[in-house]
Amino acid sequence: MHPTLTIDTATHAGLRTVLTITGALDMDTVPHIAAATDPLALGGLTLVLDLSAVTFMDSAGLNTLLILRNRIEAEQGILELRGLPDQALRLLDITGARALFTLTP
Repeated sequence: MHPTLTIDTATHAGLRTVLTITGALDMDTVPHIAAATDPLALGGLTLVLDLSAVTFMDSAGLNTLLILRNRIEAEQGILELRGLPDQALRLLDITGARALFTLTP
């Protein structure tokens, strides 16, 4: 049985969209992140990924975050990662990717 991933979306004042992600970010579940973010118009807006309930993140999860970061920057938007668990922070540190993201507690 594969871990499940749930994504809840909330838009605040039309300028900030928050996706609350629960579960594992791995190669089985990351397509759901793309499905949730691809339709969003992010130009000039802030996308917050609340990852405080993420139980595991592997290289596929990191790759998805990097792709999303590049897309948002190209559209002049901002990506903010909120509440990254320790395991995901270690992955960002090991790969040198922490500095590429705006992290908030």
